[in-house]
Amino acid sequence: MTLEQLQQTVDEWIKKYGVRYFDPLTNMALLTEEVGEVARIMARTYGEQSAKENDRKKNLADELADVLWVLTCIANQTGVDLTEAVAKNVEKKTARDENRHKNNPKLK
Repeated sequence: MTLEQLQQTVDEWIKKYGVRYFDPLTNMALLTEEVGEVARIMARTYGEQSAKENDRKKNLADELADVLWVLTCIANQTGVDLTEAVAKNVEKKTARDENRHKNNPKLK
């Protein structure tokens, strides 16, 4: 699925099942909540925190998909074309960081 297809799929789902988009500030709060759920899994799976029983039922892929879903909702409702935005972002990072990481002794 391309980013364009993702944006279309989310928009169609919202219109069919979700009634309407939540307002942008609500979606920002939801995005923060979903990122927190990813952080919790990461801390318990790859970090030093121990997992509680209910943490073991959480699925990283599902939580990352939740983040992407809400992010896509925000893009749709604010008129952001994610394909274009990501392409421009890669160009920006390449121009800015072309040698930055290669020259970082901490990464060698």
